[in-house]
Amino acid sequence: MSSAASGPSAAQERERDPGRASIGSLLSGITRDTSTLIRQEIELAKAEARAEIRLAAKVAGMFGAAALGGFMVLLFLSYALWWGLSNVIDQGWSALIVAVVWALIAGVLITVARQRMRGLQALPQTTSTLRRTPGAVTGQGDHRSGGHQ
Repeated sequence: MSSAASGPSAAQERERDPGRASIGSLLSGITRDTSTLIRQEIELAKAEARAEIRLAAKVAGMFGAAALGGFMVLLFLSYALWWGLSNVIDQGWSALIVAVVWALIAGVLITVARQRMRGLQALPQTTSTLRRTPGAVTGQGDHRSGGHQ
């Protein structure tokens, strides 16, 4: 019987004992382990993203249902106001009054929304950072120094 047949080969022995392994086999093991780790992290990220998307869809559905409920409340309150006013004045006039009230509310909301929209700045920190970026990065010379580089 030969010793090679009865025991582990020299290559197997080197793989078990990192101190005896060649640089090539160590690098191969590191590459293999890193690749496995990256694949596992990507799969974990995909699973987490799917779970977050499902949760976000459910939450969006709940907000949509709440908005519909709020709309129905406003609709029926408007009907009640219309019918209540029709006990005092003509039904056509009471409907017109309710419509004017809603037009005023919409006008106020549009005015406030426009004012707030004017105050918005798209990505203020990014814009500020890009303005401070050296000209070499943006492909332009440094205009502050007055000379060409």
